[in-house]
Amino acid sequence: MKWILYDIGGVLELVDDDRWPQMLEKSWSVRLGLTVEALRARLDAADLPDTTLQAGVEGEFWQKFAAALALDDAEVAAMRAQLWDAYCGEANVELLEHARSLRGRAGLAILSNSGDGAREEEERRFQLSSIFDPICYSHEQGVAKPDAGAYLTALGRMGARAEDVLFIDDNDAPARGAESCGIRAVLHRDNATTIAAIERFLAN
Repeated sequence: MKWILYDIGGVLELVDDDRWPQMLEKSWSVRLGLTVEALRARLDAADLPDTTLQAGVEGEFWQKFAAALALDDAEVAAMRAQLWDAYCGEANVELLEHARSLRGRAGLAILSNSGDGAREEEERRFQLSSIFDPICYSHEQGVAKPDAGAYLTALGRMGARAEDVLFIDDNDAPARGAESCGIRAVLHRDNATTIAAIERFLAN
């Protein structure tokens, strides 16, 4: 069986992963009356857990975040909601619907660098598990793209051979990481081109 393996941010979600963290940082700085540098200094000193490679640490992250910035529960809740809105963006409806149409023709899976809490937030918004299985998150696997371990772990969970997988990502380094593991890759730039590449892969 052939598989299509998708990234999330910038592919299945319409979001600019290169810009939103900086935009959020600026918004929070204004909200708290701090410079960006002062905000960074407080958070750097807070010893926040790495949410990208660990599961079950989101609560600790926000507790330390609140203490570092002297926030009450309502302020933390508002800033947490703002972060997830920025992180998740909007659904790429066309690509999601195309993926759904492939059921029965190919296995459908996700490999995404992520933050602890992403599975719950993205499932609530986009119901990804109704289309994709497995969904491989870096914070749950403990390894992130472009490390070869991320792809090899995903292949194991898929029960797939590398040559039977097409990987789709909007960034060059993860795409090249997939190729180094023997997985064909498409650099996503627009839906029409990506969908055409998927259809060619499945036709051959």
